[in-house]
Amino acid sequence: MSLVLAALFVAQAFAALGSRLPLLALAAVAGLVVDLYLQERVDRPSAPWDMVAAEITTRQLLRDILTLVGLLRAGILDLLPDQAVMLIALLLFYGTHFVCQAVAVLVRRSRSLPFVTRNIDATALRLCDAPPRILSRQTGRRLLRFSVPTTVGMMITSITADAYWGGIGLTVSLTLSAGGTLYLSTWLLPGKRVADEQQALRWLDTWLAEYRPTVGMYFSGGATSAYQANMWLSTLAALDGNPIIVLRERFMVQKIEATDVPIVCIPKVAHLMRLEHSTLKVLLHPANSGKTSQILRIPSVKHAFTNHGESDKLSSCNPYAKAYDEVWVAGPAARERYQLADIGVEDKDVVEVGRPQLAPIRAVRRHGGAPDGRPITVLYAPTWEGWDGNPGNTSVIEAGENIVRELLADAQVRLLYKPHPMTGSVDPRAAAADTRIQAMITAANARRDGTRPGPEAAAELARRTDELEALTTSAFRKSADELERMRLQGTPEEGRATVVEDAAAAWEEAYWNSFPEWEHLIITTARPGIFGCFNQADVLISDVSSVVSDYLTSEKPYAVANTS
Repeated sequence: MSLVLAALFVAQAFAALGSRLPLLALAAVAGLVVDLYLQERVDRPSAPWDMVAAEITTRQLLRDILTLVGLLRAGILDLLPDQAVMLIALLLFYGTHFVCQAVAVLVRRSRSLPFVTRNIDATALRLCDAPPRILSRQTGRRLLRFSVPTTVGMMITSITADAYWGGIGLTVSLTLSAGGTLYLSTWLLPGKRVADEQQALRWLDTWLAEYRPTVGMYFSGGATSAYQANMWLSTLAALDGNPIIVLRERFMVQKIEATDVPIVCIPKVAHLMRLEHSTLKVLLHPANSGKTSQILRIPSVKHAFTNHGESDKLSSCNPYAKAYDEVWVAGPAARERYQLADIGVEDKDVVEVGRPQLAPIRAVRRHGGAPDGRPITVLYAPTWEGWDGNPGNTSVIEAGENIVRELLADAQVRLLYKPHPMTGSVDPRAAAADTRIQAMITAANARRDGTRPGPEAAAELARRTDELEALTTSAFRKSADELERMRLQGTPEEGRATVVEDAAAAWEEAYWNSFPEWEHLIITTARPGIFGCFNQADVLISDVSSVVSDYLTSEKPYAVANTS
């Protein structure tokens, strides 16, 4: 598309200098259409052009100037009044565009609080709906759409040799730009202006004093790491007292799964320190991160490292654990792991708390006993490649395809393949192997045949999916920003957590019932979870990871791949 745009600019310049009006109109319209397409369909539409400082504003301005030059050279705008009107209107249009840009910056700043909340009534902060995103956040899209009347008007002028149509187009574009700017400016008026930083921080202090949190979970991480916190949600909600979730990244607020526990995201360290004056006594840490040391500065809070799973990997006995007041582990084996690792964690600081999340794992498969007349279900759930490049971290790269090939070759085996969500995020070889494995499974399914559940099973899954989605996801407008989501995600309805739990269980049953028992499945979505896969499996194949440790609860056979 970049080459197409470049060719269109060359064609438009050639047409403008040579007074070739049909080509001029065609190139101008085509260039605008291509840019509009890129804005709508491509993730980074202007990346190649931005490197040469030819961002979308520059490109559209160049198109308009070339069109004016072409009209002037063709003698269509031979009268001075026509020239002046066109030029002044075009300058005013771009002037209002830049004014709108400045207003958008002010509006975004005014709608950025020092924290983000969820499951908390924050109406006292004067939260209101966000302005249309085309005005506040989509600069390029706004300019292109508002430029359509100008481009169309000048195209008609080039065809009819009548400057009237170009003037009409510019007038419409100018009206849209000026009107949009004025409308966006209303978000700076007192009626739509939210609390400023100091007012918001005072509100946060008041809320903490009234809610009186006792225990919380602290989490910081990347976009794919939310599962590490999500596995502790049910445990945190079941604790006595007033639990709270403390996050550091704004995007993470929407990554946390459905819960009734209040969530507060505090990005800045200076604001985070306000927790020191709250009633918070204990913080649980399911993962280490670069921002963990910042919260450890608060002396009034005891910090316990809970990790996000028990395994024999190095991450389960990380020397960083010494930074916490206590290390909470599942049982004696984990305690012994820290002793053998000799990383400086004293035995008195290791506390055995069990693994309360494992309650959903059933020791007996729902079909009962050994398979009779149906394939053996094998769950292959490899972990990811990790950060250190150790070949023993994941079996996907070295052994995954061989494992899957052997399983697929056995007619008495049904394979469930559930890779770690971060597979391929560090090593592209893992991503490539994962892709090939999925292709192998898809091809194997094409060679299998048998009785399938009726349409009522698919209908039941669709119904349960809609029901669960309605409970666990919030339907936000495309223009919604953090503050609008805060307003919509206020105090949750009482008993919602139980309703969500029941709906999730019903969905999972409908999910498994919608597939025949002979069909291999590729499961890369968060739902169904790994525990649900445990309950369907007769045998597990995995790597050295917490998957194996958790699977022990099922008392079913397993195998560990060793690629080190």
